[in-house]
Amino acid sequence: MTQSPASSTSCLELENVSISYFSNVAVRGVHMEIPRHQVTAFIGPSGCGKSTVLRSLNRMNDLIDGCSLQGRVIFDGHDMYSPAVDPVEVRRRIGMVFQKPNPFPKSIYENIAFGARINGYSGDMDELVERSLRKAALWDETKDKLAESGYALSGGQQQRLCIARTIAVEPEVILMDEPCSALDPISTLKIEEMIHELKNSYTIVIVTHNMQQAVRVSDMTGFFNVNTFDDTDAKVGCLEEFADTETIFNAPRQQATQDYVSGRFG
Repeated sequence: MTQSPASSTSCLELENVSISYFSNVAVRGVHMEIPRHQVTAFIGPSGCGKSTVLRSLNRMNDLIDGCSLQGRVIFDGHDMYSPAVDPVEVRRRIGMVFQKPNPFPKSIYENIAFGARINGYSGDMDELVERSLRKAALWDETKDKLAESGYALSGGQQQRLCIARTIAVEPEVILMDEPCSALDPISTLKIEEMIHELKNSYTIVIVTHNMQQAVRVSDMTGFFNVNTFDDTDAKVGCLEEFADTETIFNAPRQQATQDYVSGRFG
């Protein structure tokens, strides 16, 4: 398994991370350094653990019964799984955008304002709503209907609203779990263009089944695979290779990576 070299510009570090559901190991021995203000993509076949690892980056797995993590996830110099760390604060600083758009049953304006308000934001709310919608490339399409329900938007607009909602609480990292899988090609392109802009202000980690999307949007790519380890017959997810995206897709070190990106399996 190849690992990335240590870097002082890393935002998140995974040190020998293994994640289990009850007694079943889902992913094992992940070492990775995720660089700050870049886009990192996780690719790999179904069941390889890429979404499980993504959710571990803001402790969303804590909410799943029987899920446990061994190893360390370092964020801002601290082990985020330390008992002294508040997982709610972790999730404020590391936001999540899910596979299917899930706007609140509120107005477009309140979708943005609600999270900021409960997190104690005391500034100009109108300005925050506009700034968040602009960053999500949605302001021009919604500025005249902020009082309308978020459900009145198209699927692609709803996903950008969810991204704007995440931005509004001013996180440092944005996690995206297949954010375009339910969207049409035009909506997907808008999300990808927005990701390029957002990385100037945020660190972004994205899980995608679309390898062309990984090539288009990411700076670094982690290829996850399913392997059988010597001490068990069970198939377990692992990080096969992690490198800059150009290397992963054009000159990978591992044969399994080459087979996957060339479409021989997956």
